[in-house]
Amino acid sequence: MEASWQYAGDEPIKIKKFLQSLGMGHRLFNDIKKGEGEFLVDHRPVRPTTKILPNQPLTIKVAPEPVDPTVAVSHDPLKIVYEDDNWLVIDKPAGMTSIPGPSVANGTVLNRVVGYLIDHHSPDQRPHLITRLDRDTGGLLLVAKHHVASSMISQQVQQHRMLKEYTAIVGGNFTTDHGTIDKPIARVADQARRVVADDGQNALTEYWVEEQGKDWARVRVRLHTGRTHQIRVHFAAIGHPLVGDALYDGDTSRAAHQLLHASRLSFLDPFTRRQLSFTSPLPASFNDIMA
Repeated sequence: MEASWQYAGDEPIKIKKFLQSLGMGHRLFNDIKKGEGEFLVDHRPVRPTTKILPNQPLTIKVAPEPVDPTVAVSHDPLKIVYEDDNWLVIDKPAGMTSIPGPSVANGTVLNRVVGYLIDHHSPDQRPHLITRLDRDTGGLLLVAKHHVASSMISQQVQQHRMLKEYTAIVGGNFTTDHGTIDKPIARVADQARRVVADDGQNALTEYWVEEQGKDWARVRVRLHTGRTHQIRVHFAAIGHPLVGDALYDGDTSRAAHQLLHASRLSFLDPFTRRQLSFTSPLPASFNDIMA
């Protein structure tokens, strides 16, 4: 894998500082430094302590990643909405699991991406899921095709600078069009369920009410933290559980699973320095409720 950037600053800068400003994590830099790749300035190999001058190009080269033998390969289809040398943006249907686990060993998004990369003769065949969705939540997922991309995006994920918006159908009506839910979320021992609890991890959800019916509301939701089941737990905690969400006491008479869809994804591409934004239309199950 090879990637290049041109330094646009006014003063010389060390390679490490420049790459960190682009998003590179410490682990990848140290791996390259230890010999698992190389740094090139003006197309010449240099030491990792080298300083880059204004307008000089920096290139990193890293060996491609082979298939992980512990991950099964699936050639089942994927709905890909965007692809380049570094990223795949996938529109996942509700009902598909994101990663393999004890109950689902194959056919997940990760298994299918591995098969896709093999089928397309990609030099890197060990993808990294940057975002994940619950099995019964559909919508947009970001996949890094290689570990360089995964490292370069990690700061945006950790600092919650990646924009992730969801659409949900919840029970009941709201009296205001906009609100935030700031309630800590904790695990429940030996259960998949999460709860709001004082000793939980901080969790912040922002929402906008976009449409209301007799006993439901369509809300646009933005996550400012990334806790497991955050949207489902938070809306249940304020008396508006998601329609179809059996785990959190939502109305299951009108939907077979929670009506939650990852409808918008936006991030700064650390390779091109361009903002990439994607949207996904709502599935038919949402429209059936709102009809």
